[in-house]
Parts: sequence; structure tokens; C-alpha cells
Amino acid sequence: MKSMLMGRMKDLGILLVLVVLVIAFSVLSPNFLDPSNIFNIMRQIATLGIVAVGFSFVLITGGIDLSVGYQISVNVVVTGMLMSQLGVPWYLAVILSLVLGVVIGTINGLIVTFTGVAPLIVTLSMMMILNGISYLVSKGLPVFGFPREFSFLGQGAVAGIPISLLVLIVVWAIGLFVLNKTPLGRYFYAIGNNVEAARLSGVPTRATLITVYALCGLFTAIGAILLLSRLNSAQSATGAGFEFSVLTACVLGGISVMGGRGSLFGAFVGVLIVGVLDNGLVLLNVSEYVQLVIKGVILLTAVIYDATSKNSKGRRKQIGGVSIFRQGAKAAA
Repeated sequence: MKSMLMGRMKDLGILLVLVVLVIAFSVLSPNFLDPSNIFNIMRQIATLGIVAVGFSFVLITGGIDLSVGYQISVNVVVTGMLMSQLGVPWYLAVILSLVLGVVIGTINGLIVTFTGVAPLIVTLSMMMILNGISYLVSKGLPVFGFPREFSFLGQGAVAGIPISLLVLIVVWAIGLFVLNKTPLGRYFYAIGNNVEAARLSGVPTRATLITVYALCGLFTAIGAILLLSRLNSAQSATGAGFEFSVLTACVLGGISVMGGRGSLFGAFVGVLIVGVLDNGLVLLNVSEYVQLVIKGVILLTAVIYDATSKNSKGRRKQIGGVSIFRQGAKAAA
């Protein structure tokens, strides 16, 4: 009960940060609350929000996937070339892109699971591999010339609502269902809290970890497709640095980098914070390098807070256990 109350207070604190940011940018930039700018923010955060679902799953299991940025790069380049140079119908190119995303995620999961190498090292290596592949495939040149129907996915709207926003809502609904209403979601938290205890309790840890990385790859591919459709151009550098934006959003939203804690609601608010921050700083003509410094400070602060709060919780449990032991020893004496 106490942990649930603390979780809700943390979610309210994150919401308060979002509200303060919105008020601040509204005062500093009169165009911030313009409906066209709000829709622009929604389109911009679609990819970030979708990738954050799979990334949150990975973080909750105690892992990390630093390759998501260049997964996006490979997906946009391959999908773009399938349509523009090989004449593949756009819907088939989209399906193949989703399959590619699952394959990349599964490879990450298999290596992490069967080698025992830290996910940080595995996905960092995969990031470099995918970076090289994207440049080899595109030869460093931009890819463009896509069907109008494909461009409609990222630029169009239904009843005034951007299609990318509708896709984001559907993906988050699926993510919430998986995490909160299925045994798979409970397995994520169990593995994140203690993988050995989860294994001894009958949780299929290997299969679950492979699944979580495959899901991360799938959601990353969906986000990449929407990004490509919105930009209408594919480049190998498209996803560069994206992994740090999604990491910042998830950690800001309360997903623990140590695993076992966090909710998709908090992660979604974190995505909104990052989206509002990016848009507001651009409207204020803040230098791109200053923006990087601000994001870095925010990420570092959030990670430090997460680490210290979890260490404090562990310390309290340890002190409580020692007190109970001493009471038991006194009673026995």
C-alpha cells in the first residue's frame, strides 16, 4: 500500500514538472500553445513514444538497448530503398520493416541471454554494427521518392487527429495491456527485481528476455516507419542519438535503470516532457549544443535520483532486517 502511494506521488510529481514546463514555454513563446504547434509536438513525439514502450519493457527487466537509434537508421534506409529503388509496394515494405525490427531485437535477446554478456555491451556493439550497415546499404546518400499513400501515414490526419498520434495511442494501449494484464508483464517485473529468484519461481527467464528484446525491436520498427513517413526522406544518420532521448524520457518517467520498477503512464509523461522541452527550446532559438547540455544534465539528474532512491530503499530493508534479527535474538535470550 505504501509503495503504491509513493508511486502515485511520483507520477503526480512528474505531471507537475510537465505542467510547469508548459506554463513556462507558454509565457516565453506566444506560439507555443498554437493548435498547429500542439499537433506538431504530437507528430514529433510519436516515434519517441512508440519506441519508449519497448524500451520501458527492456528497462523493467533490468536490461538496456542502446541500439534503438541505429535500428531506426537501418529500418528507414531499408524501407526507403525497398519502395524507391526496388519498387516494392509500400504496405509490403512496411511489413518487411516490422519483420526486420523483430529479427534485430531477437538477435539482441539471444546474445544477452545465452552469452551472459551485459546488455549494455551487447547493444552498444550492435549499435556500431547497425550504424555501419546503414551506411553500407545507403552509401551515405539520402533515399527519397516514396508513394503518397506511405507519406500519409506520418503526415495525414483522420477527423483532424494525426494518424501518427492514433498509432501511438494503439501501441500504448497494447503496452499497458501486456504489462498490467498478462503473465508476461509480471515476468518482466519479476526478472527486473531478481532474475535468479524469478527463475527458481518457474519464470521462463530466457524466453521472456528474448521476447522483451524482440518486442523492443518491433516497436522501434513501428516508430521508424512513422518517422520515415513524416520526414519523407531516409538517411543513415536519422536515428543517431535517439537512444539517449528515449532513455531520458523513460528515466524521467520513473522507469528504473536498475530494473523492477516503473509504469508506462510515467514513461508517457516522460515522453511528453522531452517533446515539450525539445519544441520549446527550438521556439526560443536555443542553440542545439545548449539543448544537448540541458538534456544531458536532465538525464544525469534522473539517473542519480533513481540510483539513490533505490539504494535508500535497499538500505531501509537491510536495517529493518537487522532490527528484526536483533529482536528475535533478544527474545530467544
